[in-house]
Amino acid sequence: MEKEVIVVTGSCGRIGASVVKRLGDRFRIVGFELLKAFYASATEELVPVDISSEESVHQAFTHIRNFYGNKIHSVIHLAAYYSFSSQNEDPYNKITVGGTRLLLERLKEFEVGQFIFSSTMLVHAPCGVHDRINENSPVHPTWAYPRSKVTTEKLIHDKRGPIPSVILRIAGVYDDVCHSIPISNQIQRIYEKQLEAHLFAGDITHGASFMHMDDLVDAIVMAVEKRQQLPPETLLVLGETKTLSYDYLQRRISSLLFGKELKTYSIPKPLAKVGAYLQDNIPFIPHSFIKPWMIDLADDNYNLDISHAQNVLGWNPKRNLDDTLPIMIEALKRDPAAWYKANQLKPSHKLIAEWNKKTR
Repeated sequence: MEKEVIVVTGSCGRIGASVVKRLGDRFRIVGFELLKAFYASATEELVPVDISSEESVHQAFTHIRNFYGNKIHSVIHLAAYYSFSSQNEDPYNKITVGGTRLLLERLKEFEVGQFIFSSTMLVHAPCGVHDRINENSPVHPTWAYPRSKVTTEKLIHDKRGPIPSVILRIAGVYDDVCHSIPISNQIQRIYEKQLEAHLFAGDITHGASFMHMDDLVDAIVMAVEKRQQLPPETLLVLGETKTLSYDYLQRRISSLLFGKELKTYSIPKPLAKVGAYLQDNIPFIPHSFIKPWMIDLADDNYNLDISHAQNVLGWNPKRNLDDTLPIMIEALKRDPAAWYKANQLKPSHKLIAEWNKKTR
């Protein structure tokens, strides 16, 4: 029996590559990527696609029809724009929103079993430390990335036609080497003993839910496998139910690195914004990961209620951040340069000098 076709946008990204690896033995995978990569999985065909280009998307689906026919089991749409350094809405509108619109327009010409979209828990308004966010919680995105996801979710609702949709509102994703921008930057600040490591402009008892890459891939695979059992529109909040506060993460990371807990001091938001601005604009001073616009979000808290995903998919996270932190830190200690490179971090000049001494 011929394998059914699954299209994965952003198939060479971390999530996409993991999904392809899990589904490649059972399905014919067609991966959409901006540039044809040499590291594509042996179980997929890579098609170079700029999802913000109508002509490029048209050519990609013409290729699918010519080589695979008119039936697509699932489209797993992971490609999107994401940036911590800029709040410019244009790339989000062009890539995340516009790209999804172009995909849906072309998919109307096919028989499609489902359209899975990776959204974010950040579309929701933050909650109190004793509250939990579920699929019915208020939607109130506070910056460009989640705003683009809210717009795209509505677009899918309006334009999907007969194609069943699955929207996954995902917590922050990490793995055993970290690969989480906020967590890796927090580890870096503590590891390098930066002054900023001791300062925080929000409520240190607040935090955000995360989830391990393996658990996210589990959920996506389950959504594919249970396609025919799902309603025409499925919305799921995904993440770990135990939220670690910023203060707990500070103390846990410093204990794993140095055997002692780090003391964190709260500072006024106006002062923090000035400091972040100066670090970004004064020459010869290393730029900070923390941007002035982030200061207003420092108090945000995200605890998740995943009961709907448990009921609909039978999904439960098998991993948790607290147990994975020692694995991350061990990877950092074992090969700091490789860990920094994997997490796309720029080491301090002092740290580079230390590494150079050890290699002499």
